[in-house]
Amino acid sequence: MTAGVAVFLLFVDGLGLGEPDPQSNPVAHPELRWLTRAAGRPLARGGWMPAVDYHVALAGRPVPAALTALDAGLGVAGLPQSATGQTTLFTGVNAAALIGGHRNAHPTGRLKELLHSRSLFRRAAEAGRKVTFVNAFTPEYFAMAEQGKLRHSATTLAVLAAGVKLRDLEDLRRGEAVYQDITNLALQARGHDLPAADPFRAGQAAARIAADHDLAMFEYFQTDRAGHGGDAADIRRVLRVLDSFLGGLLSDIDLDRRLLIVVSDHGNVEDAASRTHTANPVPALFLGARGHATAFGLASLTQVAPAILAGMGVPA
Repeated sequence: MTAGVAVFLLFVDGLGLGEPDPQSNPVAHPELRWLTRAAGRPLARGGWMPAVDYHVALAGRPVPAALTALDAGLGVAGLPQSATGQTTLFTGVNAAALIGGHRNAHPTGRLKELLHSRSLFRRAAEAGRKVTFVNAFTPEYFAMAEQGKLRHSATTLAVLAAGVKLRDLEDLRRGEAVYQDITNLALQARGHDLPAADPFRAGQAAARIAADHDLAMFEYFQTDRAGHGGDAADIRRVLRVLDSFLGGLLSDIDLDRRLLIVVSDHGNVEDAASRTHTANPVPALFLGARGHATAFGLASLTQVAPAILAGMGVPA
């Protein structure tokens, strides 16, 4: 078994690279200090594209970092969508080309088969790596899944393909999981007796969970939800939560031994004038061990899974 780096994958749904003007692109707002610091610049299109290597000052020392722009259109007409974009991201196979178009929401048919057979999480687990999903799921979710009343997202299917046990609210209470909205406010609104979570501390908790695993992922899809909603105040709130979570993650994660990757499936929230997905490229941000080498040459969603597996020392 070839030695490789451990990876934390922060998957942010609906985060594209828009204009550098914060008036039109809320992701480029200077109040998002952790995203700006990690990217070395406001997270927007610029002259650095398609890629740049640099160092970020964290805890008083320089950390290797790289930022690249990924094509989310995959050579297929129409706006990129979640099911095909995420399937491509987690398998390395052009899912939109495979089924002849972009598919939104939940994978069906061939996409499910692809996620089951080619998921990077499954391939890492089969190579002896320890894999986990940081997100917590509710009792209602498990019950509806058992009854066949809901469809799993591509992210969940990709992790389940590795035989991973999904975390629940008891894990969340012990600080061993993070809910999808990071703050727990969505859980409180649905009647669950849980305290509100501070996003920075939630990021620290995610880093502690990752420390015991070779490949860990947290999914944040409030960005895509807020982008579709089009409410400027909600978009800013959601982005501030993400930014603080990233700050907590960076404060506790061991970037000498671990690679943190922030990546998305398609654009949305970066365009304040639109409530739909965008044709913008998406960022892939690499921080820590082997960041420069792993990011080298990446230009499409199809290349992310192979690069992660290669960085981990897992045969493609």
